[in-house]
Amino acid sequence: MTGTGGPAVDTGGVDSALAETVRRAGATIGALYLLAADGQVLHLAVLCGAPAEFAAPWARVPLAAPAPVADAVRENRMIWLGNQEEMARSYPRTAMALPYPVALAAAPVSGVRRWGSLLLMWPATRPPHITRREQGHITSSCRGLARLLEESAGPGKPSAPDGGPRVLPVNTGRRLTSPALAAADFSERLPGGSLALDLEGRITFLTDGAAELLGRDADQLLGTLPWRSLPWLDEPTYEDRYRAAVISRESVAFTACRPPDTWLDFHLYPDASGISVRIVPAGGQPPPVPASRRSTAAATPARAGQLYQLMHLAAALTEVVGVRDVVDLIADQIMPAFGADGLVLSAADAGRLRITGHRGYSDEAVERLDGLPLDTTFTPAGQALTSGIPSFFADAQEMRRIHPEAPLASGKQAWAFLPLIISGRPVGCCVLTYDRPHTFSAEERAVMTSLAGLVAQALDRARLYDTKHQLAHGLQQALLPHTLPDVTGLNVAARYLPATHGMDIGGDFYDLIRLGDTAAAAVIGDVQGHNVAAAALMGQVRTGVLAHASAGASPDQVLARTNQLLNGLDPGLFTSCLYAHLDLARGHATFASAGHPPPVVRAPGRPAGPLDVPPGPLLGIVPDAVYPVTAIPLTPGLLLALYTDGLVETPGTDIDESIGELAHRLTVADDRDLNRLITTLLTQLRPAEQRTDDIALLVLRVASDPG
Repeated sequence: MTGTGGPAVDTGGVDSALAETVRRAGATIGALYLLAADGQVLHLAVLCGAPAEFAAPWARVPLAAPAPVADAVRENRMIWLGNQEEMARSYPRTAMALPYPVALAAAPVSGVRRWGSLLLMWPATRPPHITRREQGHITSSCRGLARLLEESAGPGKPSAPDGGPRVLPVNTGRRLTSPALAAADFSERLPGGSLALDLEGRITFLTDGAAELLGRDADQLLGTLPWRSLPWLDEPTYEDRYRAAVISRESVAFTACRPPDTWLDFHLYPDASGISVRIVPAGGQPPPVPASRRSTAAATPARAGQLYQLMHLAAALTEVVGVRDVVDLIADQIMPAFGADGLVLSAADAGRLRITGHRGYSDEAVERLDGLPLDTTFTPAGQALTSGIPSFFADAQEMRRIHPEAPLASGKQAWAFLPLIISGRPVGCCVLTYDRPHTFSAEERAVMTSLAGLVAQALDRARLYDTKHQLAHGLQQALLPHTLPDVTGLNVAARYLPATHGMDIGGDFYDLIRLGDTAAAAVIGDVQGHNVAAAALMGQVRTGVLAHASAGASPDQVLARTNQLLNGLDPGLFTSCLYAHLDLARGHATFASAGHPPPVVRAPGRPAGPLDVPPGPLLGIVPDAVYPVTAIPLTPGLLLALYTDGLVETPGTDIDESIGELAHRLTVADDRDLNRLITTLLTQLRPAEQRTDDIALLVLRVASDPG
């Protein structure tokens, strides 16, 4: 197993370990995903018990995607889904692309480093709950896989496997490679015989009776896919029944009509080595709801697997947020689905096509293609946008006949230009390219065209989101203090960090207000929401606090008057706030809180702990609210930490325990460099991949000689 950015891995040991894990767990399908070198995408490296085609929608899974294998790695825990209902509730996108009765487990494969995840699947006939013993076995197997990967790869880290995943047979003791072995297995599964399929769907054995019922000689059917060699079975419905049998390992049945009027019942009996199919006449009568029929001369319909993949991609496009997410989704899932080597996604902006994302192109090529007019003739993009009709070019010669310079600009050998149009309005153009000549079938063109409409909707939404985000982010940055004032006798450092999931803006704020030569006010707060309204209200709260503090109001009055201001404005949002007045000349500090987490104080020679500041109501709720005041002495060397709930609040965790953990970290921290102290606290308490809320942190230390 090799990958770009990582050394070779001994495939034999890893493959054997995966196959043994599947066997011992009693699973029917197993898969090993490995993290790419950048740690952002999981690649399917090894698949056991199913054809690679089945796993096409999940060959590359972004680590941030709402998928079991991604959550297992990201959250470092086992994900168990006991049935289809539980899968649909927890992972609707996965359930849409995997509509079969199965149970599923995904577990992280990690040792010295994170390697990826293990996926196991069982028929839905197994109990819906996983036992402690089964959990222990899977966890132990993951550790074993991690050891094999580490021993084989050495100090490096494997990335995407070359080509597609390696497909292993389930360890049944033999693999079907000839009609004789297939017939032996078939006779064991069913009394008598009709025909047998391997897990890829190819016919490996059939009786004379089956050949007669199907209307073809045996040598015309052996080694073929039934829906390819028998035109009347060329319907996604029938192929889907085969897929259901392979994945669920449960028997399925359907009725089909062999032209002109012969109705046949097909009964499929799967196991780990293949499928036995029993074919019997249906009594000469069609079923109550017959399968749809069509002329054999009609265009080949999309295969069931491609239909499910299209549904999977459509669901994924509805979940993207920003333009970068759209580009990543196209690159990670749509490009591999069509075997494309390059991508250029352009958005229509002021009469020009501005490239918003690309893959597989040099910087020089991107610079030459960026900013082309919407009606350009340099590439087919202009014509595609004007006409709304996609353009497909199978080779460079075909492209040169109409656009002679285009092949030289990109260096590609085949192109699909997909116009992105909404209600007649051009949104942009998506170009999928190939390094070798590529013939686009009618089926492939139809699927690409359908996806282009979904991409257009997603790109339009994403651009609107990014515009709002940039506005709110710019407003927030303008309202946060760029620098903090110097106050004699006080050392100060502050940090604001956005959330790493969702919009990276919020209403958290901090401030240090100089009140004369020997006094200051420290303020921290959190406005409800993560949007423009929250950022704007944050500015109003800061302004109100600054005005009342500068006028000499006491801490309780600063909050009370700011509360009255917000109630008068009626913004529909509430705000928490902690205000501290620091009188360095008198060595005295007073605090008032409007529903904000308590400050953490560390006196010299003593452990840190939360200060008991009785909170009043949140700002903007109760017009005549009263805010109690708490006073403490300001001794030299005293360390004070003011923070927002993003630092200590985690779903499922008691906030008091989290504040206690912050106090412990502050107790043992080196406070000689406050900026380094903040970095340490943030790294220990909230790693970047775990920040679901924004964070503001303000740390103050009274100098040893405040005078």
